[in-house]
Amino acid sequence: MSDLKKMYRTLTHDPFPNEMTLTLGDQKLTFRKRTWEIEGEEKGLRYGENPDQPAALFELADGSLELEGVAFRAAGEGLVSALTEEHMLQAGKHPGKINMTDVDNAMNILQYLTAKPAAVILKHNNPCGAAWTDEGVAVALERAFRSDRIAAFGGAVVVNRPLDEKTAEIINSAYFEVVAAPSYEGRALEILKGRKNLRILEIPGLSELEKLVGTPFLDLKSLTDGGIVAQLSFRNRILSVEDFIPAEAEKDGNHFIARKPTSAEAEDLLFAWGVEAGVTSNSVIFVKDGVTTAIGTGEQDRVGCAELTIHKAYTKYADLLCFDENGCSLYELKLKAKTDEAAAKTLADIEARTKEAKAGLKGSVLVSDGFFPFRDGVDVVMAEGVTAIAQPGGSIRDWEVITAVNEASPQVAMVFTGQRSFKH
Repeated sequence: MSDLKKMYRTLTHDPFPNEMTLTLGDQKLTFRKRTWEIEGEEKGLRYGENPDQPAALFELADGSLELEGVAFRAAGEGLVSALTEEHMLQAGKHPGKINMTDVDNAMNILQYLTAKPAAVILKHNNPCGAAWTDEGVAVALERAFRSDRIAAFGGAVVVNRPLDEKTAEIINSAYFEVVAAPSYEGRALEILKGRKNLRILEIPGLSELEKLVGTPFLDLKSLTDGGIVAQLSFRNRILSVEDFIPAEAEKDGNHFIARKPTSAEAEDLLFAWGVEAGVTSNSVIFVKDGVTTAIGTGEQDRVGCAELTIHKAYTKYADLLCFDENGCSLYELKLKAKTDEAAAKTLADIEARTKEAKAGLKGSVLVSDGFFPFRDGVDVVMAEGVTAIAQPGGSIRDWEVITAVNEASPQVAMVFTGQRSFKH
C-alpha cells in the first residue's frame, strides 16, 4: 500500500441489512440499522474496530424482553444507538465503532455517578481519568484530564451535565476525538467546532442516566466459532455508602474485622466502585477527593495489576510536573537529558519529588474488581499510602487480608462490596 494513511480515511463498505431480528423463545426483538445523512450522503459506522472490518450500528426498535420476572431495557430507551443527525452536532470524520463504544461505556459508568457533575475520559473502552465534584463539569473535566493527560490524548470526553464555555475551552486545549454531553450552553458549541475533526454529540439521556440503574440489558458475547454467550448485564449493588458490607472473616475460631471507612473515604470508595463498572478486569482503581489517581486495567494477576498501576501513576505524575513546569512531556525531557546536563538535573529533581509525593497516591482509597486471593496486593497498595479499600470479599484468605489492613499504621479501612465487577 503506497499511502498507509488512506486506510484510516477510507470508508468500509457496509454489507449489513437494514433490519435484524433476535428471537428468544416466544419473545422477539427487532433492531434497525442506524445511519446518518452527512454531507449529502447516507453513512453508517465509519468502520469496526479496525479499518478493514465492516460494521453497523443497530438500535432496538421494537419489542421487549423479560426472563424469569426480570424486565430488560426495551425499545425507545436507546442512547448511543438512537443518535440522529440532530444529535450529531458535528460529524468530524464521522464515528466508527470505537468512538461509539467509548461513549457507551462512559454512560455505563456515569449511570452510577448522577449525584454530582461528573466527567469521564475514555480510551480504548477504558476510563483513563474520571472525576465528580459539586464545583461543576469544567472542574471535573480538568481534574480527570490532569489525572492522566498522556492516555487522554485522542480520547472521548463525556459529561453528565450541560457543557459550558469553560469546559469547551478545556477540551480545545488538548486533542480529543469525541465529546458527548446532554446539551451545550452559551458559546460552547461554537468553541468546540473550531476543531473540524472533532465529533460532537448531544445525548439528552445523559442527564437522566439514573433511570437505567437496576434494569439490565441483554449482553451478547460472540465466540470465534460463531456461537454466542448471552448474559444479563452487570448491575451495581453499591448505590450508596450504606450498601458496603463490613469486612469480617472467621479463621480457626478467631474473628477478624476491619476498620470502618470515614465518611470521606466511603464517598471516594462509592465513586471508585461506580467507575470500576467500566474497567476491564483484572483491575484496581485509586481515588482521592473524587478523582481517579490511577487506573489499572486488564492484567492477569491482582498483585501484578496493583504494581503496574503504581508504576503508571509515577510516570503520569512526573509527566504532569514536567509539562506544567517545562512545557514538554516527560519522555521529551528524558531524551534531552541524555545530552544536556541542565535537563538531566531537572529530570532528577522531578523524579525525586515524584517519589517523595508517592505520585499523588498517598491518601487515596482503592477498589479492586475481584477479591484479593493473598495479602500481597493489599500490602503493595498500602505502601503507597492507601487509607481505605473496597473489594468483593469471599476469599478463603479474607482473614489474612483483613489482618494486613489491621496491622497497618495508621490502620487502613476495608469494606466488602458483596459482588464482583469483572468486565471482559
